[in-house]
Amino acid sequence: MADVNRGNRPLSPHLTIYRPQLTSMTSIFVRITGNALIAGALLIVWWLLAASTSPESFATADAVMTSWFGKLVMLGSIWALWYHTLGGIRHLVWDYAIGLDIPTAYKMGWALIIGSFVLTVITVVVL
Repeated sequence: MADVNRGNRPLSPHLTIYRPQLTSMTSIFVRITGNALIAGALLIVWWLLAASTSPESFATADAVMTSWFGKLVMLGSIWALWYHTLGGIRHLVWDYAIGLDIPTAYKMGWALIIGSFVLTVITVVVL
């Protein structure tokens, strides 16, 4: 009986009428970067295991890590780590019910985006 009008009901909120907010997008990217950090972590674990296995294995892993692809993945991992960390701090602040009004939430969202890029550049310059 409940399935009679199932095909006629609109989805809510529908993607064609829903405008994503900065806060929702930055929150989604926190989750995405958390999962993407696994790729960088796997490369580092592979590199460390290869270093403890044999010189040939290490040479292969080191060639991948020092290639343009490896450097790009590591740069992306550095950015993802900063983004994910700053997003986690923002969520901790929100857990204390601080900064939940819309103007402050948007300022925190932009601080998250800009801060992650600035901290990535500082990290790359220092390392």
